[in-house]
Amino acid sequence: MCGIVGYLGKNNALPVLVDGLRRLEYRGYDSSGIALMNGDKTVFSVKSVGRIKNLEDKLNENRNNQTGNLGIAHTRWATHGKPTEANAHPHTDCHNKIWLVHNGIIENYKELKSRLEASGHIFKSETDTEVIAHLIEEEYQGNLTETLVKILPILKGTYGLVLYHTDEPNKILAARCGSPLVIGLAENQTIIASDVSAIVSHTRQIIYLDDGEVAEINGNGLKIINLNNQEINKKIDQIDWDIAECEKKGYPHFMLKEIFEQPETIKDSLRGRIILEEGKVKLGG
Repeated sequence: MCGIVGYLGKNNALPVLVDGLRRLEYRGYDSSGIALMNGDKTVFSVKSVGRIKNLEDKLNENRNNQTGNLGIAHTRWATHGKPTEANAHPHTDCHNKIWLVHNGIIENYKELKSRLEASGHIFKSETDTEVIAHLIEEEYQGNLTETLVKILPILKGTYGLVLYHTDEPNKILAARCGSPLVIGLAENQTIIASDVSAIVSHTRQIIYLDDGEVAEINGNGLKIINLNNQEINKKIDQIDWDIAECEKKGYPHFMLKEIFEQPETIKDSLRGRIILEEGKVKLGG
């Protein structure tokens, strides 16, 4: 299971991102990466194969430009493409302006990739995820939120997405279809993650995204819309568990937690693969 962490706020994003990856380390993964945007709109990105410790070692080797109040991070479990640094997230577009991390499977990525390559896009990885960055690049007209809402219906499959654009330096977006995302709200800072365990040490106030929702976080706060561009009022939940309990979600042991999660895990595995109105089942990835 891949892991996602994103941050926008008053503090340096890097320690929050690394801590979040550590909290998600109980999930299976084979590589990890970070993309941190600096005040001058440049992006500092590091990827590594293997344990998160390997990523931290690479970060320690290069201390320059490791400050910025916006960033994304990811732990990957390979589906499309081998466990390599090129295939590790975050992924970007041809001009390294759009940066994103993704959980899930894009079933129609080959079709999209062929179309984008015919338009002149150059791909750097073997992943299905990278097509999303290039698709956004192809459609971008100066507003990342509008572009994301436009391209999401084109994607077939499942996704939990967190992304930003260097031309809009005080904005980070998240979108969900079948892959969990949660948003943590703290004073002058917002944390996005695929699991509450990456957030709870920073804030206990959270919002769960539902399928078909897009969250825009910027200097003015948080806005959540659906794919029809209609704004949605979401309930803010209060987490009362401590970090250890949160990681186990109230169960005394991880094994017991995983046993009771099996029904939801099966549902998550089938989301995006069963089209009820058409009576079709799509497998792959």
